[in-house]
Amino acid sequence: MPWSEAAAIAAHAPAITHVYAPLTYAWAPHEAYLRRYGSGRKRVLFVGMNPGPFGMVQTGIPFGDVPSVRDWLGIIAPVEAPPRQDPKKPVRGFSCPRREVSGVRLWGMFAKRFGTPQRFFADHFVLNYCPLAFLAHGRNVTPDKLPAAVREPLLTQCDAYLRAVVSLLQPEWVVGIGQWATKRVAQALACTAGKEAAIVLPEKGDRPDRPAQTIPTPKVVTMLHPSPASPAANRGWAAQAVAQLETAGVW
Repeated sequence: MPWSEAAAIAAHAPAITHVYAPLTYAWAPHEAYLRRYGSGRKRVLFVGMNPGPFGMVQTGIPFGDVPSVRDWLGIIAPVEAPPRQDPKKPVRGFSCPRREVSGVRLWGMFAKRFGTPQRFFADHFVLNYCPLAFLAHGRNVTPDKLPAAVREPLLTQCDAYLRAVVSLLQPEWVVGIGQWATKRVAQALACTAGKEAAIVLPEKGDRPDRPAQTIPTPKVVTMLHPSPASPAANRGWAAQAVAQLETAGVW
């Protein structure tokens, strides 16, 4: 099911007034993100929950705080106007004046540690488990708060989306950003536990007798979410996140 159709179905959920599908109206910057940074195998895949109203909703990039996307990732592209917008949280694209604090913290940590996006994306990637944003008269509603009749079919689609990405990127580690994302990642990948998550066939130019390679199921770990709504994240989030990743063996 296309994400635009999933958004239309979710819009009928009680109390949900608007659903944003940035992979539809903000496809241009998202495609630039994929083409520039998404090719090749990635050792670490970071997975967030869903788009924030001043981040991916505006730029089409996960945790896509406008200055972070424009100035560090070097991406700026047209963003179309969604057919139905919440007047309290309109889509202004790269003209959005508000900062996405979670994105400022996340991309800021990566910039401090790796210096350039090229060094970071050499073996890391970032995406959201659910690429839809849900609003109730301007109030952000996270996927776990949706009614079960809408939530369960949506999570099934998000699980399949995550498994497809994992199959393509073949990460050794999948880092859930926050407890809920970590839980969903673990459940989505549980069907591959103890099995090979993907098979890498010999590439063009390889020796004809080179065997196919099996890729083991990635290890799933969690990282504190950088949201300012989390009291813990407001007490030196970056240092805590780095410590978690180093303790787990990711970094």
